[in-house]
Amino acid sequence: MVEKRGSSLWLTHALMILGVLVVFFPIWLAFVASTITQQDISQAPMPLWPGDRFLENYTRALFSGVNVPVATMLMNSLIMALGIAIGKIIISLLSAFAIVYFRFPGRNVFFWMIFITLMLPVEVRIVPTFEVVAGFGMLNSYSGLIFPLIASATATFLFRQFFLTVPDELAEAARVDGAKPMRFFIDILLPMSRTNIAALFVILFIYGWNQYLWPLLITTDPEMNTIVMGLKQMFPSGDDLADWPVIMATSILAMIPPVIVVISMQKLFIRGLVDSEK
Repeated sequence: MVEKRGSSLWLTHALMILGVLVVFFPIWLAFVASTITQQDISQAPMPLWPGDRFLENYTRALFSGVNVPVATMLMNSLIMALGIAIGKIIISLLSAFAIVYFRFPGRNVFFWMIFITLMLPVEVRIVPTFEVVAGFGMLNSYSGLIFPLIASATATFLFRQFFLTVPDELAEAARVDGAKPMRFFIDILLPMSRTNIAALFVILFIYGWNQYLWPLLITTDPEMNTIVMGLKQMFPSGDDLADWPVIMATSILAMIPPVIVVISMQKLFIRGLVDSEK
């Protein structure tokens, strides 16, 4: 391990602190703007310290909003993000398990058919996907928001590569002990895949949380709006005036769930990305 000493250590820390400040300053300004009045925001220079309207502005955002209460949109986004992340992980685990541990004709062909779908993201197949969802009557529903996005070739590939590194002796020992395939999967493979699952969950949760085009296409009921859609709708059109304190409060609230997920799973997330002995 290389240790930095003296001036190089101070320079490294100074650059790191500078980078943190550059990234954090816009977030700090958004938080300050969410605690002051519209008049304070429009005046130059804008205050750099929080005001006394924190409770008022956040209460208006959560329970009043512009079109739909932010609390409703946060719940919609949370259900969608959790459904996409959990669904992708479950389907990818099972498909990778079947491809690696079951011998059937054309299993590699099926794997590469799954892998090729990386070239067909939702944006490319959005019209036929919409027709299928509409045909099943899943417009303006959580199932319509989640099911078309839960297949993941990337996660299937990552789990397959990890399963290939698991010693064959484990599977043989489980077979000798009389363990059925699903028992081997649940008792041995799942605990060994814990860090991989955590890393993928963080990435997939943020992917689901940030979805905009698909929810915009299949939802016409304002009560099904996600937080990303709600933020876009809050910006004024024409000569309308923006309620900037509420918009900034909504922006801060929209960042809280992904931040909680990243912080709570930080150790497992890092281990899942860099640890070679998972």
